[in-house]
Parts: sequence; structure tokens; C-alpha cells
Amino acid sequence: MIGVVGIVIIFAMVFGGYIAAGGKMGIILKSLPFEMIMIGGAATGAFILSNDLPSIKHTVKDLAKVFKGSKWKSEDYRDLLCLLFELIRLARQNPVAIEEHIESPESSSIFGKYPKITRDHEAVELICDTLRSASMNYDDPHQVEDILEKQLEAHYHHAMHSSHALQSVADAMPALGIVAAVLGVIKTMGSIDQPPEILGKMIGGALVGTFLGVFLAYGFIGPFASRLKTVTDEDSHFYKLIREVLVANLHNHATNICIEVGRQNTPHHIRPSFASLEEALKAVKSEAA
Repeated sequence: MIGVVGIVIIFAMVFGGYIAAGGKMGIILKSLPFEMIMIGGAATGAFILSNDLPSIKHTVKDLAKVFKGSKWKSEDYRDLLCLLFELIRLARQNPVAIEEHIESPESSSIFGKYPKITRDHEAVELICDTLRSASMNYDDPHQVEDILEKQLEAHYHHAMHSSHALQSVADAMPALGIVAAVLGVIKTMGSIDQPPEILGKMIGGALVGTFLGVFLAYGFIGPFASRLKTVTDEDSHFYKLIREVLVANLHNHATNICIEVGRQNTPHHIRPSFASLEEALKAVKSEAA
């Protein structure tokens, strides 16, 4: 919702100020469709040219994040800590029983309690692979932490592609606006024998191209790319929490300590409170009893 407010403010301030200063919208509105075809079409073509089909689909899908924000909320972090608590406790009590949960998480009774997390392939894979490695006695905390760090870096790099792709388009938009403006000037020079009032409108129409390129780049596409980066950074904390808890587990800390390590490493604005997490863990324990 806050993204819509930002868009409204941009339009209101830019065009409201222009009209208040005595500017006329007629020239802009008349030239806008043609300039938009040239600039928007060229930007779309350049975007397609510089990305493969999966990356294009990924970027288009990620645009919704500009308005929706982070995927993971405070209650999701609480659920993740409860899930890890159940898995770690079971792995310590009965190493054989944990296998059915990490080998088939989609049919696991433990994972089934947390459907949003279960639907996230990266989170489930990170949890299951690490617990599987521990069950195979590959439990050196430092080596596992290095492996998890590389996995997180690869996931983050992939998630950041949409932001980088949009930023590349934003960087190109002003230049594409100049291209459209130059074409408008060429058109104007072909009508140099026309009266000054007509030439003035034609030059004004050509300058709409420059305006549109800069306006879209710095008013929309650039902020979209920046917002996607912010959301990606925030979502990455969810996966880092998994690493912190599972590495703490490999150090053989008490299960409650492992969970508290994860809670304290969660950013403050989305960190579940100690009391709410304790209540959720009590509910988990009572269900297992």
C-alpha cells in the first residue's frame, strides 16, 4: 500500500507543480503515446535482450514485492523457530525417526504444521540438507557453517537478479529518452519552414522524450530496483536464522539455547518476543506429549 502512496505523490508533485507554474498538459499528452512507444519499447527490448526467459519471468514476478513487501513476517520467524525446535529435539531423541521428516518433508507431520515454510523450497532444502549431513556424522560446525554461507550467498545472488536487471533498465532510460528527443528534433528540422508556433510545439514534443526517460528512470524503475533490493535483504534474514540455529545445534548447545540464538540474531523489527516464542514452544511441547 505504501508503494501506491509513493506513486501518487510522484505524479501529484511533478505534474501538479508543472501545472501550477503555468505549464500546459496538452503538449505532453499529445506526444506521450509516441514517446512512450519509442522509449518503453526500446527499454523492453533491451531488457529482453539482456536476460534469458527464466530471468524475465523471475523479474516480472518479483515486481509484486514492491507493493507487498517482505515475504516473511514476525509470525513466520516464530513458526520457523518452532519448526527447528521440533526437528532438533527429535533428532537428538531419536536419530532414526528424524529421517522420514528430512527425506520427505512434503509428507512430514512436523513440516505439515507450517505450510508457508514448507512451500519455500530454499528453506526446506537448507534445513533438510544440514540435518541430513549431521546424521551422516558430517558435523564439524565450522565446515558446515562455511557450506551454509556459500549456499546463502548463491541464493542471495539469484534473488538479487531482479533488482540488478531493473537497475540496468533504469540506467539506460535517460539515454533512451535522449534518443527519442533526437528523433523529435530530426522531425522538427524536416519542418523548418513551418511558423514558429508550430515549431515550438514540435520541439516541446521532442523534449517530452528526454523528460520521460529521466522521469521513468529516477521516479519509478530506479526506486523499484532499490525497493526489491531492500525486500531481498530483509527476506535473507529468514535463511540466515536457519544457519544460526543449525550451527548452534552442531555445537551441541541445549535445544532452547539454539532457538534463542536464532531469535536474538533476527532483526529487531521482525523478532518474535521472548514471551510469544516461549508460549509457542510450550504449545509444541504439549502437542508432542
